[in-house]
This record gives sequence, C-alpha cells and structure tokens, in this order.
Amino acid sequence: MDFLEFEKWVYKEMGINLSAYKPNQLHRRIESLMSRVGVKNLQDYKVLLTKDKEQKQRFLDFITINVTEFFRNPEMFSQLEDLLKKEFVKNPSLKVWSAACSIGCEPYSLGIIMDNIGYKGKLTILATDIDQTILSKAQLGQYSENEIKNVNSTNLDKYFSKVNDKYFIKDEIKKKITFQKQDLILDNYDSNFDIIVCRNVVIYFNNDTKDKIYEKFSKSLKKGGLLFVGATETIYDYKKYGFEKASTFIYRKL
Repeated sequence: MDFLEFEKWVYKEMGINLSAYKPNQLHRRIESLMSRVGVKNLQDYKVLLTKDKEQKQRFLDFITINVTEFFRNPEMFSQLEDLLKKEFVKNPSLKVWSAACSIGCEPYSLGIIMDNIGYKGKLTILATDIDQTILSKAQLGQYSENEIKNVNSTNLDKYFSKVNDKYFIKDEIKKKITFQKQDLILDNYDSNFDIIVCRNVVIYFNNDTKDKIYEKFSKSLKKGGLLFVGATETIYDYKKYGFEKASTFIYRKL
C-alpha cells in the first residue's frame, strides 16, 4: 500500500481528506506515528487502525493538530480585543465562529473577551472541529495548568474553578458557546459572521486548499467582519479575497 491508497482509505473510513495537507509534512507525521507503535508499513498500520480504537483516536489527534491554549499569542488577542471594543461592542447582535476550535481554549477565550469588554447584545459563538472526541473535551471545559498559562489572575478567579490540578471554565462562559462537528475542507460554511477566528490550522494545508478556505471565509463574513489568523499565517494576497489589513494577523472584509 502506498500513501495515495492510504489517503483514499482514510477518506473513506474517517472522512478526512489527507490530500489537502502538505504531502511531505503529512508523510513525516504518519511515519513518526508508525514508528512509535512499531509498525513497518502502511498496510499494517491500516490494519492496526481498523482494529484498535485507541490507536485510531491517536491518529486522528495527531493528524488534526490539537495543540492549543487560552489566549495563544496574548499580544494578538489584545489587538483583537481593541478592535472589538472600538468597532463591535455596541452592535445589537454578534455572530462569531471559532473554526478548528480543538479542545475549546479559543472559543472560551473569545467568550471571556466579550464579557470583559462589557458586550450586552445577543452573542452567538459557534465552535467547530473535525474531531468529535476533541469536541467532547471542549464541551467538558477542563484544562491543565499549561493550557491556562496566559490567563491573568483576575480572569482565572472570575471565569475558572480549580479542582485538584485542573481548571474548569465556569458556566457563564460555557453557555455562550455552541460546539459542532465540521470539516473545513469538505463541508459548507454558515454565513453572516461578524468575526471568524481560525488560527494555526490552514498552515498545514496545500496552497489550493488554503485558497478555497480563505475564499469561503470571505463569503461567510459580513462586510466589515474580521478574520483572525495564527502567528505564522500571514495572508500575503489578502486583497484577492476582498480583505484589508486591520492588524498584523487580523483582516477586515471590505
């Protein structure tokens, strides 16, 4: 079995389109996974993933890159908070999307920001990810010391409850978020968003896939809406998608 056959099998069995990822990077990640479990070839790895649910979940977690924390790159979240205060805080309603939300740090961070700036309108925060197991963790809202390291003491006391060595997001923030399974590559997107946050995910895709995702993001945003991307994801041809720069890693739809 070669990588192309393996990709077809993964798409059929798990609904993940591996051909959208950068191939060299993807193949290195899969080979690393195989070596960890002592598997020599893709055929044997396919058999293992079919039989072993735990290994299948490890594969999904590894491929879908679930590395996250609250307020990742805090200075960038400060820039977003400033824009929200200036441009959106008086809106009667706000529709926000945290795409590829992983274990929920990002959408909960957005909920905390909106509470901190005193937003009083109708707030809808949609949080989506391809991995149902990860979404279940997000809905639980339980976090480690490392995942909350960027949360200041005021926010930690106000929005979290500590039980032993774990931190639980409080219901006042949790109730603001709706979690939903979605594949950024294959599924249609909702529309009329004021804010879309998608960080440190698109970088793993090939250029054709990136192009389609940015086009779909643009169509999903209202005029004047913001797209907030990761610290390594500068969109060099942002004008092509109908954006202008609102900040270093934040784009505004014209």
